[in-house]
Amino acid sequence: MSQNIEIEFKNMLTKAEYENLLKEFNLDNQQIITQENHYFDTPSFSLKEAASALRIRKKKNTYEMTLKQPAEVGLLETNQTLTEEEAYHAIHYGKLPFGKIKDILKESGIPISEIEYFGSLVTNRAEIEYKNGLLVFDHSIYLQHEDYELEFEAENYADGKQIFQELLHYYRVPERKTENKIRRFYRQKYANQ
Repeated sequence: MSQNIEIEFKNMLTKAEYENLLKEFNLDNQQIITQENHYFDTPSFSLKEAASALRIRKKKNTYEMTLKQPAEVGLLETNQTLTEEEAYHAIHYGKLPFGKIKDILKESGIPISEIEYFGSLVTNRAEIEYKNGLLVFDHSIYLQHEDYELEFEAENYADGKQIFQELLHYYRVPERKTENKIRRFYRQKYANQ
């Protein structure tokens, strides 16, 4: 189990902008890793209402459950490594494994027995170190939809924001208001109904 504060900046990209940035940063298919995010909430969106998110990420043959909660700056991320069996039971039966995340949810008043699986989002991701942070290039596929996104993870909010804005300006990418993946996933899920 680990906890950390996540400070990240996001911007949606067109497919052409995404492909151009991969080329500009010399990234090819060998540097792209596929990961799958499985999202959870209650039918009444208790986590969303608390500005929180719960996911299990499968990356290669590892599984990690992550709870994201609001923090003074950025998000507090609590991570818990899972076995394949624990991930399977959470996804297929809504049974969250014991551990710190389940304890935090209980303490937060989230009804554990009502948490259910909402669906998955596959991301093809490339990452590189960039100016004391991490630059992330994402191509996400979910619910018969796909999108492209650039993220920058930083240690410091003010410096990170400046670096990210300068990067967008340099590559002539317009700043776009960008929701996080889980919000985009939910919006698409309910647009399809």
